[in-house]
Amino acid sequence: MQSVIQKIDQKYKKQQVVDVRSGDTVKVHQKIREGNKERVQIFQGLVIRTDNKGSHTSRITVRRIASGIGVEKSFLLHSPLVLKVEVTKRSKVRRNYLSYMRSLTGKSARLTGVDFDREAVNTIRDDKAEEEEAKLHEKVAAEAEAKAAEEAEEKAKEEAKVAAALAARKSEEAKE
Repeated sequence: MQSVIQKIDQKYKKQQVVDVRSGDTVKVHQKIREGNKERVQIFQGLVIRTDNKGSHTSRITVRRIASGIGVEKSFLLHSPLVLKVEVTKRSKVRRNYLSYMRSLTGKSARLTGVDFDREAVNTIRDDKAEEEEAKLHEKVAAEAEAKAAEEAEEKAKEEAKVAAALAARKSEEAKE
């Protein structure tokens, strides 16, 4: 019999999560809310740490160099804000926590790549995340369509004003 805490954990846990390891280069698709707008932002970098792999609190720490400055972000893999994690490269490492990568830059920060089946690792069917991403795309498309319709309407009004002004001018010229 499951305890109440385990039932709640199972309720909020995603069905499948990509097998991410330390040393992987990943693209994390994260939902960002700014005011009343939502968008998907991609953060690509090296996984330097994995925590609590089997738990609903499993976390990865991703590091990248942005404008010469090291930026690290931690992502909860089962968070509803993390839409997709895509492994782009897998490297050979012998540790779980790659803290030494913080002091390395340039060519010395390279890791030896390992061959892996990219499609097999990244094929995860999370219907809820796909639905949400599709809804976001639909919402953005609808907003763009509404904006285009408004611009077309304004342009039509301006053209009508110009046509009316030209007609008034021609009628004035005809009177003279």
